[in-house]
Amino acid sequence: MTEIPFVHDFLQVLAILFVTSIGVAVIFIIVIYIIDRNQTVHAIRRNYPVIGRFRYWFEHLGTFFRQYFFTMDREELPFNRAERSWVYRAAKNISNTVAFGSTRDLKPAGTVIFVNCPFPTLGKDAVKPKPVTIGENCTQPYTTSSIFNISGMSFGALSKPAVISLSHGAKKAGAWMNTGEGGLSPYHLEGGADIVFQIGTAKYGVRDKEGNLSDEKLKEMAAIDQVKMFEIKLSQGAKPGKGGILPGDKVTAEIAAIRGIPEGEDSISPNRHTDINSNDDLLDMIYRIRNVTGKPVGFKVVIGAYGWIDELCKKIQERGLEYAPDFITVDSSTGGTGAAPMSLIDYVGLPIQESLPLVIDKLKAHGLRERTKVIASGKLITPAEVAWALCMGADFIVTARGFMFALGCIQALQCDKNACPTGITTHNIKLQRGLVYTQKSWRVTHYIKNIIHEVGVIGHSCGVKSPREFNRDHARIVQASGNSKSLSELYPGE
Repeated sequence: MTEIPFVHDFLQVLAILFVTSIGVAVIFIIVIYIIDRNQTVHAIRRNYPVIGRFRYWFEHLGTFFRQYFFTMDREELPFNRAERSWVYRAAKNISNTVAFGSTRDLKPAGTVIFVNCPFPTLGKDAVKPKPVTIGENCTQPYTTSSIFNISGMSFGALSKPAVISLSHGAKKAGAWMNTGEGGLSPYHLEGGADIVFQIGTAKYGVRDKEGNLSDEKLKEMAAIDQVKMFEIKLSQGAKPGKGGILPGDKVTAEIAAIRGIPEGEDSISPNRHTDINSNDDLLDMIYRIRNVTGKPVGFKVVIGAYGWIDELCKKIQERGLEYAPDFITVDSSTGGTGAAPMSLIDYVGLPIQESLPLVIDKLKAHGLRERTKVIASGKLITPAEVAWALCMGADFIVTARGFMFALGCIQALQCDKNACPTGITTHNIKLQRGLVYTQKSWRVTHYIKNIIHEVGVIGHSCGVKSPREFNRDHARIVQASGNSKSLSELYPGE
């Protein structure tokens, strides 16, 4: 009986709290109503106070509902569900076998079809990719057999556990990773993977106090054994003609120290290298960095106005092969790990499907194909896309977003908001807790190994023993008429 007063009192408290919360909610709605009715910026909120605010919430949620409920497996952009699912399963080392036929429509123009042969390569006859040497004439050339590697993603744009995961995963798979333009962090080195040091337009990590390229800093980077090559970034797929952007809330003290910039301020790179104004300047820069470091040097570029490639090749022949780039990374206009203006992402630059064969054929026409290796980049995240690039003649393939998916990215499109729900592109410690590198690094390793394995499977069907034996006779492209043409017929330059 003594418990009844207690229960009665407890219920009274709950009732008071309930009535109070209702009252607060009503007052809140009245305040919002008054604000909306009197503001003059948003017509919807002025005409439909309170209710009109739900429009923005539904608009935000629509992105996620479309991704999970309303779009078909092969409809969504930038990456559809079928592509993401393949990467997720490969990264988890789960079988990618499917039943009851393909959901891929083979009729649209541009569709790639590989040409199987009547007598496929037997598994026992298959061989691993042969090693390729980049910068044979350098003091310290780089030789690797890894055809699939990690493209440029800066520490700062990516979180600490994400970079560590990539470093350990790449090492276990025998692949290289690119630093991105944000400089070399301890986390890139932690796993022991081979490193490509990218030199962006702001020269982060190798700049002096005035922001100019420093030979002393170059020597420091080159003295690190893991650093195998240097890549000059002329442009990238997300924003050709615009510099990299890192919001100030991501520029921590640690990142500021690595880059050599003020803490807490937006990190905005120039839209191009201020000291590279011509092909002569570019070749001088390549020659200078190679002489200082003794290691292979190349450049990354999105192809647009491609007449300059002919001029560049002619200038190399005129000045001598010692000025030639050791490699060219051809990025696609469809790139985009970084946030960028929609006008650049949507409309500027050539896609990799057009630019890759163009660059390879230009190099061959000028007798530079053996001297300069070609690395393909830009949405090449599945075995078929990698195999296509090899058919076109690429020596290596790199991807950034493919590895973000391998780490667990759900394409939430929050990369530039420091609110990535998977902890990949945020410096929010609470969100980073979800990304455990001891587990995610294995996903990186599995992704690399499964890509290479399935590229080999496609190759065996086409009758080749190794992925490096692919050529333009092994794939066809569907035309507007519905019929397909061989790559060797469409691009006879090789």
